[in-house]
Amino acid sequence: MAIMITDECINCGACEPECPNTAIYEGGIEWTWGGGTELNQVTQEDGEVVDGDEKQEPVSDEFYYIVTQKCTECTGFHEEPQCAAVCPVDCCIDDPDNRETEEELIAKKEFLHGE
Repeated sequence: MAIMITDECINCGACEPECPNTAIYEGGIEWTWGGGTELNQVTQEDGEVVDGDEKQEPVSDEFYYIVTQKCTECTGFHEEPQCAAVCPVDCCIDDPDNRETEEELIAKKEFLHGE
């Protein structure tokens, strides 16, 4: 599964530098596939090819957010999700809408980092 940030986020920013995949962004900030990864381009499910540096729409305009497609729950990097470990208000939680097995998370890490 991926981690999500709830609307209880106080925008402290403690989580952002902890993410090994650069999957966490400040509210209103556009994200890229390439940021923090080895991806130069990504083929979307619909077949569209997206440049790794192309800006993507923010998931939230109000508080920090996690890009689900880049979140590996720190699998292969740490024993536990680092965003949840450092969050002072416990708003980095399991995303019930995005469940993934450990094997899927490892595959996602390998995809993101060109392994």
